[in-house]
Amino acid sequence: MPHSFTKNHLHIIFGTKERRKLIPGDLLAKTWAYMAGICRNHDMFPVAIGGMRDHAHVLIDLPARITLAKAVLLLKSNSSKWINEHNINFAWQEGYAAFGVSVSNVAAVVRYIQNQENHHRKISSKDEFIMFLRKHGVEFDPKYLV
Repeated sequence: MPHSFTKNHLHIIFGTKERRKLIPGDLLAKTWAYMAGICRNHDMFPVAIGGMRDHAHVLIDLPARITLAKAVLLLKSNSSKWINEHNINFAWQEGYAAFGVSVSNVAAVVRYIQNQENHHRKISSKDEFIMFLRKHGVEFDPKYLV
């Protein structure tokens, strides 16, 4: 899109199937790096990617020509395939949450993503997910939060 100028930072959160700890600890860093590669291969800029064995946080700068749904599909499908190639029965849960991030808050979100291990000593991934939904005023039915 010539002459289109955007800065579309999005914080995307999604969990593993049934929020089970499916990503082996020794594969975490490689998984986040692989997801960053997926972003770069599709002209999305990965600002920060991290998480825990049961969920992922992805902060990207999404170009105007790629929809959020397409970006999530690319990330989840390609990373799931890659993890399964490591002889792991793996799947991401259906759905995701995504929140816009202003340029002034990017550094704080990066720190948040990089500090997941310490953060989750205090709060479960499910409670964290609910916290984000409430913070951003997203209505939800708790029965869909497996």
